[in-house]
Amino acid sequence: MYKALHLRLKQHQLMIMNQKLVITALGKDRPGIVDELSSTLFTHQLNIEDSRMSVLGGEFAIQLLVSGDKQAISSFIDQKQQAESALNMTLTVKTTEAATPSKALAPYDVEVIAIDNPGIVHKLASFFSARQINIVDLGTEKYAAPHTGTPMFALHMTIGIPTEINIAGLRDEFLNMCDELNLDAKISAT
Repeated sequence: MYKALHLRLKQHQLMIMNQKLVITALGKDRPGIVDELSSTLFTHQLNIEDSRMSVLGGEFAIQLLVSGDKQAISSFIDQKQQAESALNMTLTVKTTEAATPSKALAPYDVEVIAIDNPGIVHKLASFFSARQINIVDLGTEKYAAPHTGTPMFALHMTIGIPTEINIAGLRDEFLNMCDELNLDAKISAT
């Protein structure tokens, strides 16, 4: 009985210690911005678990998943405006829970390269959405083709395909659509 009670108490303590917070931050790019932001989070006793950072135009953008005990999370949320002023960044925060992995989804990578034109992301997202396929991660970039300078578009996404979907059929449909749109594409297991 004592062991079971002790185990439940330990699980409760871990749950309290491992609250989650999603933070998005946006500000003018400058040297030291990651140091300043990570220092602020460390000072608030928050641990960075996952992050995505990028410079978009002249702006630095970051998405973070941080964890800490309930008091640390509440303290950071309460002091968000002070952190925004100190960092010279706009912050958005939202509490969340740990993701529960789905065993019914197969992870696949999608790569697309094309001459840049509006609507590529929308058409790809619509294709997968119509088939109840979740886009888990998505990154795009525009660049100039070597020698010609033609504006090019590159996309990488990770998707979660329900296991009941026939992969060969999905791949054929996807590649046919990409051919019609003049997109060079591939879909492969992660």
